[in-house]
Amino acid sequence: MKVIFLDLDKTLLGDDYSPEPARPVIEALKKAGFEVVLNSSKTRAEQEYYRRAWKLEGPFIVENGSAVFVPKGYFPFAVSGIEKGEYTVIELGERYERIIAVLEAIADEYGLRYYGNSSLDEVKAFTGLPEELARLAMLREYSETVFKWKKSGFEKVLERAGLKAVRGSRFVNVIGKTDKGMAAKVLLKLYSRLGHVESYAVGDGENDFPLFEVVDNAFIVGELAHPKAKHISSIEELLEVIT
Repeated sequence: MKVIFLDLDKTLLGDDYSPEPARPVIEALKKAGFEVVLNSSKTRAEQEYYRRAWKLEGPFIVENGSAVFVPKGYFPFAVSGIEKGEYTVIELGERYERIIAVLEAIADEYGLRYYGNSSLDEVKAFTGLPEELARLAMLREYSETVFKWKKSGFEKVLERAGLKAVRGSRFVNVIGKTDKGMAAKVLLKLYSRLGHVESYAVGDGENDFPLFEVVDNAFIVGELAHPKAKHISSIEELLEVIT
């Protein structure tokens, strides 16, 4: 069995956030027998939007490894977690309510702007998201994203509060003590109960580095480098390498 973890922003998605350019890549991976798992900083609502567009039906990992969402009945065995609608959810990070409480206490001192204290129009301006996707991005469950700050040092304050400040390609994501790699290991353990697993991952940011550490084959898009990851110029080049 081949399992591939895919980042979204700047990996599968371009500046317009449209799912269409990546559709042929997703279809080619599925045709080649890959289990395609989105593993992104994006929320459940955002990922559900792209899952519908790409007709993905398996598990996915949200908000920088904060939770693994497993569709009920996907595995032929019971999955331990909490029940949320059509999913069994394995929570690894902090709930949003605690994260926002910590941020609110230091927002004025450091001039922090994030989803929770921004209007819809401001979120659209910060992120470049169209309105439909901006609304989905604001439906946060396990993390926050700091768009702007007036002075440095807030990341250390967050860490002293038991949180993590993880730099993505543009912003700082605030999460609990988890990461994309930890969540991938949890999901790979479930897949391994079905047989031998060969694992792959593609990403572009520092928040993808923990993921690269736990898979057999890692690929990085963009200008960053990681000792375990092969550099590719685009997600399309990935198909030339692995299919």
